[in-house]
Amino acid sequence: MTAMEFNYQLTGLSGKLKNYAYSLTLNVEDSHDLLQETFFKALKYRDKFIEPMNLKSWAYTIMKNTFINNYRRAVKSRTIIDSTKELYYINIPQNSGFSSPDSSYSANELRNGIEKLKKEFKVPFKMHIEGYKYKEIAEELNLPIGSVKSRIFFAREKLMSSLKEYKP
Repeated sequence: MTAMEFNYQLTGLSGKLKNYAYSLTLNVEDSHDLLQETFFKALKYRDKFIEPMNLKSWAYTIMKNTFINNYRRAVKSRTIIDSTKELYYINIPQNSGFSSPDSSYSANELRNGIEKLKKEFKVPFKMHIEGYKYKEIAEELNLPIGSVKSRIFFAREKLMSSLKEYKP
């Protein structure tokens, strides 16, 4: 496919891509930005397009991946836009190093609640909140993965019922 044919077919998809961009972003300006970024990437990586491949699905995939990457980047940076006239970007501080008395009290109550659980629930639950995956917990404790999941679920339930006063 020549560059001219490629460009013609790509611009022919603009209406459908614009609708798809809006369905992803739910914002007119963001959808226009996403469309523009998709066109840019499609043109930039035109040499990666293999002829029998469907151009429409290729462009949709570029758009979807661009949207996902932008979303992840935005969540990671945790940047909000100030609505003042100058539109300054404000970064939310991750952690000030100071914990309020309420939060430390709640953390202590949570720890005490976890320690009060039966061992069969406490061990898998602690491993889960430390970052272990269900499969790793199951292998470590020689349990079926379904048992691990149910024990973690019941540990959450028991913990929530014992700390009802902290529910919002």
